[in-house]
Amino acid sequence: MLIQTQTTPNPSTLKFLLEQPLSQTRSYDYENIDKAAKSLLAKRLFAIDGVERVFIAPDFISVSKTLDADWQYLKTLVLHCLGDFLLTGLPAVEEIIATAADTDAALLSQDPLIAQILELLDTRVRPAVEQDGGDIVFDRFEEGILYLELRGSCSGCPSSTATLKNGIENMMKHYIPEILEVRAA
Repeated sequence: MLIQTQTTPNPSTLKFLLEQPLSQTRSYDYENIDKAAKSLLAKRLFAIDGVERVFIAPDFISVSKTLDADWQYLKTLVLHCLGDFLLTGLPAVEEIIATAADTDAALLSQDPLIAQILELLDTRVRPAVEQDGGDIVFDRFEEGILYLELRGSCSGCPSSTATLKNGIENMMKHYIPEILEVRAA
């Protein structure tokens, strides 16, 4: 079973590319073991000393380490954990068909402006962010300010503020003049 690793702009996070999908519907961001109740894989990864955050996407997983952990040592443990888990054939996440967030997004997309924001996020922003081991999710749009939630390697990344302000904000303002500013939720 081949598992490739990639560095991300966040020095505390590595991206692990897998041959088989982990999720069929969406991505999952676990800040700690307590929030990983629905993911056996995330719980196993959190059992490794030095793992601080786990992000499971359909075709990759990003693992963030604590500041004092060493990637040379930790990477080997994560690779073994992932390989062992994939051999079990168990689902990485107990997925629910429709979540409250999905329902909210569907309702919000009935607003033409929100639908345009969601379309830009899905087609232009998310693919670039996923290449760096993360995800970006619409939170809300109020009084000209677009709030986005950064997940995976993007959460806590030193360059995430610059990416949000210089890249995403400029692009969103170009296509949607009603957007005055983009902020992290």
